[in-house]
Amino acid sequence: MAYVFHFPDLGEGLTEGKLLQWYVQEGAQVKEGDLIAKVETDKVVADIPVPRSGRVRKLHGRPEEILLVGNPLIELDTEGQASPLAAKPSTADSAAGEAGPGVVGNIEVATGPEVMPATGEGLAPAPTSGAAPGRRAQATPVARRMAMDLRVDLNQVTGSGPQGRVMKADIQRASQAPAVQPADAPTAPTPPLATETRGGTRVEPLSQLRKTVAARMVRSKFSAPHATTCEEVEVGALVELRDSQRPRYQAMGLRLSYMPFICRAVALALRRHPKLNSRLDMEAGTVTWHDFVHLGLAVDTPDGLIVPVIRDADTLSIRELAMRIADLAERARTRQIRLDELRGGTFTITNYGAIAGIHGAPIINTPESAILGVGRLREVPVVKAGAVLPGHVLPLSLAVDHRIIDGGDAARFLREVMDLLADPIAMLMD
Repeated sequence: MAYVFHFPDLGEGLTEGKLLQWYVQEGAQVKEGDLIAKVETDKVVADIPVPRSGRVRKLHGRPEEILLVGNPLIELDTEGQASPLAAKPSTADSAAGEAGPGVVGNIEVATGPEVMPATGEGLAPAPTSGAAPGRRAQATPVARRMAMDLRVDLNQVTGSGPQGRVMKADIQRASQAPAVQPADAPTAPTPPLATETRGGTRVEPLSQLRKTVAARMVRSKFSAPHATTCEEVEVGALVELRDSQRPRYQAMGLRLSYMPFICRAVALALRRHPKLNSRLDMEAGTVTWHDFVHLGLAVDTPDGLIVPVIRDADTLSIRELAMRIADLAERARTRQIRLDELRGGTFTITNYGAIAGIHGAPIINTPESAILGVGRLREVPVVKAGAVLPGHVLPLSLAVDHRIIDGGDAARFLREVMDLLADPIAMLMD
């Protein structure tokens, strides 16, 4: 019988991806779990396995083409197999309601803070013609975030859910519909689908990653009121400790940077200042307090900013942190990172000083509540016991969501991070 496998949601709220490569051809025989395509999502490059065995009848999409979640990806002849309608839905193919293995192994089902409240999706629809004038459209938190990313006006969307609630599928349809223009309005130019050269300039389409980074930065900056505190800490003792340990780490095949120490200091400080390790949900009217520390590290890659997550960072030693940082950073730059390694962060560190920059105003990685920017370590004159001596100064910039974190909370957290960095032996003993 014919079986249609639809392009699955490879990550929370994914709406599209770019097809990079087919691993199979029409007419080929495939087995359940065989890799059939490589796609680029907003975060990673991932291989997609097929959830059933059969002969490939048709491939949907060409390399470099954008695929929409829920649209057909591949059609199979699966003679003698059960109807796909009887299959149990899975995270890997929620749009199609089909069972099968997840991408890059099994995709983890989000728990804890990743769980969204019940939405009523799947109940009998009650279509409307959009929200009444002056009335806010009803929509789930997931749908609202999708609408913001796709720049869709919820009040203009016809809801198909109970009592006219706007669902994700409604927003996806609205984002694909052509905009209505007055008869005398000029037609907007079609954006380029491939790199073009125009009179000495080069025009190229945005990557999936850059689109997502842009949308999330806008959402964070204009939804969470940022308050930024800047400080400098003298870290001569840290410089000496790191220099003394570098040969030992080199013998283990590790390059010891300052980042493992910074991560350790931040993780320990977050234990004692849980507000900066929390998550605010204005839609639900709740605050989630985390009893774990999952540190996100902003990594500069050729394709854009990626934030892999070090889980339970407060339980790791300096050596373990150094190993995790080196591994995650390398795989992030080569786009070999797994989806589960990009999820669930509770606090982010961005080290722009590794390239250039003393102080900055980093943008919070929502839905987190704070981010620490690390500037360029400088050797400068400092005053110690009334004498001017050579010193090493590390600039820090802490941005917090002022809706939940007050200035005093931010300052106390930053003070503790500074104390730990100034006296690194203390954090090694904790």
